[in-house]
Amino acid sequence: MCKRDWRNWVFKLQRSKMKAKSWVLGIVGTFLMWSCGGDEYTYTPIAFPEDDDPVEPIQAITDTELMDLTQRETFKYFWDFAESNSGGARERYHVNDPSRDSHVVTAGGTGFGLMAILVGIERGYVTREQGVERLSKLLDFLHDANRFHGAWSHWINGNNGNVIPFSPMDNGGDLVETAFLVQGLICVKEYFKEGSETEKNLSQLADELWKGVEWDWYTQNEDTLYWHWSPNFGFDINLKLKGYNEVLITYILAAASPNHGISKEVYSKGWASEGGITSSQTQYGYPLLVNHPGSPQFGGPLFWAHYSYLGLNPKGLSDEFVNYWNVNANHTNINYQYCVENPKNFEDYGNECWGLTASYSRNNDGTIGYNAHHPGNDIGVVSPTAAISSIPYTPQKSLSAMHYFYRNKEQLLGPAGFYDAFSPEHDFWVAEAYLAIDQGPQIIMIENYRSGLLWNLFMQNEEVQNGLDLLGFNYSS
Repeated sequence: MCKRDWRNWVFKLQRSKMKAKSWVLGIVGTFLMWSCGGDEYTYTPIAFPEDDDPVEPIQAITDTELMDLTQRETFKYFWDFAESNSGGARERYHVNDPSRDSHVVTAGGTGFGLMAILVGIERGYVTREQGVERLSKLLDFLHDANRFHGAWSHWINGNNGNVIPFSPMDNGGDLVETAFLVQGLICVKEYFKEGSETEKNLSQLADELWKGVEWDWYTQNEDTLYWHWSPNFGFDINLKLKGYNEVLITYILAAASPNHGISKEVYSKGWASEGGITSSQTQYGYPLLVNHPGSPQFGGPLFWAHYSYLGLNPKGLSDEFVNYWNVNANHTNINYQYCVENPKNFEDYGNECWGLTASYSRNNDGTIGYNAHHPGNDIGVVSPTAAISSIPYTPQKSLSAMHYFYRNKEQLLGPAGFYDAFSPEHDFWVAEAYLAIDQGPQIIMIENYRSGLLWNLFMQNEEVQNGLDLLGFNYSS
């Protein structure tokens, strides 16, 4: 055996990680008596690891680093992957099909994007000048886009500002999507109102845009708000805004409007159903406090605790019927506890892998679909936005989930943050896609947890305070 053969043999032994070291070394000793044509060779014993030798741990990421990473990566959805012409938020982005719906701008998601850009400025992801430039472009687009008695459509064509029908009859104003957009406009107004001349002009435009919404038109002179109006079909969709769900912010903004406001009766009889909104149901020791349509025992999808509260601060927020912080905190804890209990025995569910909300989903054949996940509609699909966006209500539980997502980053972390949904139950199936309305709450609610930025901006607005006062709310400004 020559020297090269000998070293190759030893290398193979080392790679095999045999536990019987004495047997290996005995063989080595035998081979030491062999020579390779007089080529001298001095054997150096090989150290094989003990079974119980400590393994070098992977460096854990801190909570702060994890929040930094999640916000920074999620910001890219609203900056790097924004609709190219308008700067608005695309409805969706599929990594494996990036051109899909590339010019479909979502009104509500764009409102979330406005707030995300403010976070990006504060966190240094972009400069203030870059942020102003992008926001100016976007607000100019919104100014010229189709509006229907002041309301924007759910989907807008990013190329020309025209409505894209969301459904055959939904080709006009969408008051709820408009409310989510206005929540962002008010934050932009407040953020830049004391800035440079350019920034003040941007602030003024944001103010004018939201005050042009004719909230009162969407009552049909009744004591409730309606979701849709179409120039072709009028109010034929006939969907009243009734709590409890994600639409509270619509009533707050309608009451805040100085020119197209609603009365307290519209709120009390519409949203609150004159007290019919409340519930005495309790789950896992947490009172639900409000009636969740479709899931009165466990609560609905967790986005109900997010969308209306990105600017509207739920801390200390209460009306004559309920305390909304308690509603959201209890809702989140019930969702968490359900996943810990895991009555369907789904893979990985527990105190780190939790969070059920509306998102992309797994169809029975393994293709990607959409589903409003909640404990009453649990198919083994977890949506990262559910736990992440709940961080103000359940900080440690949400951070534990974020650490789980990060540990599985090879599967879950894509080019614009954590992917929209996954299922450990089905061989760790992942929806490698994003939705604006799921990415936005993550960066915003983490920021509200860390600094209160968006809550502070929205709640300091004079008209918002007037609206809350009109409706008889207690709140923290």
